[in-house]
Amino acid sequence: MIAGDSRRERKKAQTRAAIQEAALELFVSQGYRETTIAQIAARADVATRTVTLHFPAKEDLLFADDPFAPESLARCLHERKSDTFAVLRDWMHTTMRALDASDLEQEPDPAQLWRRRALRAQLLMEDDDLRGRARAGYRDLELLVAKGIGSDIGLPADALIPRLAAVTVVAGLREIYVTREGRAKAQSAASELSGLVDQVLAFAEAGVRNAGM
Repeated sequence: MIAGDSRRERKKAQTRAAIQEAALELFVSQGYRETTIAQIAARADVATRTVTLHFPAKEDLLFADDPFAPESLARCLHERKSDTFAVLRDWMHTTMRALDASDLEQEPDPAQLWRRRALRAQLLMEDDDLRGRARAGYRDLELLVAKGIGSDIGLPADALIPRLAAVTVVAGLREIYVTREGRAKAQSAASELSGLVDQVLAFAEAGVRNAGM
C-alpha cells in the first residue's frame, strides 16, 4: 500500500471511529431510539450522508466492527494445536491486547475503549430489540465453540454438553461488562478484564469436566 492509500485508510478509520463515539455518547445520554442520524452527524462534525455511508443502518453503529468476530475465532480454531478452551483463552487475551495497542493510536488512555464497550453492553441490555439482535449475532460464536468442545470430548456439536458449555462461554463473556466486577475493571486497560475472562472459561471448563467428559 502506497503512502497516500495508507493515509486515506487511516482517515477513513478515524472518521468511522468518531461517528461511533458520537453515536454512543448520544445513545447513552438521550436513548437509542430518541437519537437521530442527523444528531449523530452533528456531534461527529460530519455530513449525514457520511454517517449512512459508513453505517447504512442505525443499529450498525453498535454492531459493526466487533473485534471478537466469529471469523477471527474460526481461523484460530482451524489452526489450533491445543484444546478449545486454551484456544479461546489465547484468542480473547490476544484480541484484547491488540485492542489496547490500536486504541493508543487514537486515545492515550486505553481504558476509554473498555468504558465504551461497557456502555455499549449496557445499551444492549436495556433494549429488547437490540438485545435480541445481539443474541442472534452471538449464535455463530456459540456454534464454533460447541463444535470445538464437542470435538475435544468426542461428541457432536449439537449434543447437550458441548451446547451448554458454548452457551455458558459466550453468555459469560458477554455478561462481563455488566457485572459489578466488570464495571469496576472497565475503568482500566484490557489486562484488568483478562482475569474475568479466565474465570468465565474456567467455570465452563469445570462444567464439562464435572459432567464426566
